[in-house]
Amino acid sequence: MIGVALAAALQGGDFFALLVAAAATAMFWEWWMLTRAWGPRWTVGGFVYALLPAIALLWIRERFPDLVNANANLLLWVFIVTWATDIGAYAVGRAIGRNKLAPSISPGKTVEGLFGGIVAAGLCSAAWSVYAGLPELLLILAPLFAVAAQVGDLFESWIKRRAGVKDSGHWLPGHGGLLDRLDGLVPVAVLTALVQLSGLV
Repeated sequence: MIGVALAAALQGGDFFALLVAAAATAMFWEWWMLTRAWGPRWTVGGFVYALLPAIALLWIRERFPDLVNANANLLLWVFIVTWATDIGAYAVGRAIGRNKLAPSISPGKTVEGLFGGIVAAGLCSAAWSVYAGLPELLLILAPLFAVAAQVGDLFESWIKRRAGVKDSGHWLPGHGGLLDRLDGLVPVAVLTALVQLSGLV
């Protein structure tokens, strides 16, 4: 998945748009399967939940056609923050995690894992920001967005717990569904697009 995402991010254009549209469609389908018995408000909410990050990713990548490299670099920053948060939280949580972060929602997540994800996102994204010449503001935003990514993860875990399922889908054997893999990307993409829209980056 990482290879496909990187190839699409670098290529941009129709290839990236089609991948984003396919992912958003799959996310909405999984959401609907989980919440279809909860009423129409949840269906509308799921549509917005899948649509907003799709628009955000396209906005980040394609907003300035004359700044193709800068667009790709910022999009890769979004991916790095999300992936580093997940990997850092998992690794540190497994290694030294003792204190449960939200046991009623996701028993496996720990406070130590939370900080591991924040540190990993801060370090990895900082290295990329310096290498790619991205705005210094991103050095400050990365740890904050890492927290947002983990909030997104917890939110999706709460949805699954309420639905009484372990995974959001079975698209990815051993890894669940796309919601399971992209829950952290949702807030990071949207927040990054908002910062870009504000003109700060």
